[in-house]
Amino acid sequence: MIRLLRSHRAPSDKELIAQVANGQFEALGELFDRYEADVRRFIGRLGVGTGDADDLVQLTFLEVIQAAERFDASFPVKNWLLGLAVVLVRRHRRAAARAAASVVTWARSLLAEAPSTPGTALDRDQELHRFQTAYAQLSPKKREVFTLIALEGLSGEEVARALGIPVATVRTRLHNARRELRFSLSSEDEP
Repeated sequence: MIRLLRSHRAPSDKELIAQVANGQFEALGELFDRYEADVRRFIGRLGVGTGDADDLVQLTFLEVIQAAERFDASFPVKNWLLGLAVVLVRRHRRAAARAAASVVTWARSLLAEAPSTPGTALDRDQELHRFQTAYAQLSPKKREVFTLIALEGLSGEEVARALGIPVATVRTRLHNARRELRFSLSSEDEP
């Protein structure tokens, strides 16, 4: 006797979000299995180091618990997750910037105490200038838009929805990011 087995359909992404919103957190594990690699790759493309990326991936999926009730079912889940990741990366960068500012303040106080020769002061100023130039070449907002469009393949409209900004702003940031990247890369080739 042949038994017919019922096919067990896997829940859709949107069904999983609805389950999380209703407190069924095992659905979060399924979302993690589906999208962890995409979120990790995206966070890495935003320039986050491997150690911090692990934490930010976990935080992104934990944020789903809080944000699931506000999920717009007309929006693709992957894009929504990447939008959550952007918010968390921004928070992470602000915290890192505050910590770096504290370290710089501390280091400057040490340098102020140590006698400085004109040569060491010039070297220190040149190193600081190179650091500031490299750091400022591409802003995080421009990097986010460039990564979402050029590397993740989202449309300008999808990026605008994910980041909560106008499409015109997305296009402007993308244009400026590409222009700055071209300039930086071409100036590296010059002696």
